[in-house]
Amino acid sequence: MERKPRILFIEDDPNLAFVIKDNLIENGYKVDHFDNGEDGENAFFAKQYDLCLFDIMLPKKDGFSVAETIRKKDQKTPIIFLSAKEQQEDKNFGLRIGADDYITKPFDFDELLLRVQNQIKRTMSNINQGTMLRIGNYALNVADLELDLNGTKTKLTKKEAGLLQYLHQHLNQTLKRDDILMKIWGDDDYFVGRSMDVFITKLRKYLKDDPRIEIVNIHGVGFKLLIKES
Repeated sequence: MERKPRILFIEDDPNLAFVIKDNLIENGYKVDHFDNGEDGENAFFAKQYDLCLFDIMLPKKDGFSVAETIRKKDQKTPIIFLSAKEQQEDKNFGLRIGADDYITKPFDFDELLLRVQNQIKRTMSNINQGTMLRIGNYALNVADLELDLNGTKTKLTKKEAGLLQYLHQHLNQTLKRDDILMKIWGDDDYFVGRSMDVFITKLRKYLKDDPRIEIVNIHGVGFKLLIKES
């Protein structure tokens, strides 16, 4: 089953929030709604999101400040501002601090939906082209051999990155030990197999900060990468 994109939505108007959230869910998205910037920001760093949709004038922490905090550690997740602040200088500031789009209230929901779809499609296209893989809260850059968790990057070896990519390509599927060895090492003898066990241990260590991720040892068969829904 294809994973539904998850949206972080911060809006303090309860009526507007209900309408937007309900319509986004109807169109196939998962939506986490918060009515203040502080709780929304905390949620961003606790979960994996495919898009952020923020009001600007929010209790506790305004949308601009939330976006600036996010952009210090995450340059990839699309951010759309949804605001009654329609002055050009506000739009320019929002885009300058890293927003991907800016929609002024009142707005047509079909237009909002199209903008959301376009931003997520662009992000998913980059992932599908292999420039980046989302693995729980992590981003794996296969080309640069980097595993990124909210801006904290871990350098991988080519085999570590290749092994993690191969497990992710077969998410929730059991991969036989011999198949993994031939794919990544090009050999399936005993000593190479012992080396693979060491690599699996390293990957588990790298991924330990997201408790939803698990590399399961299927005894006598192989391994399976699992990512639990939060």
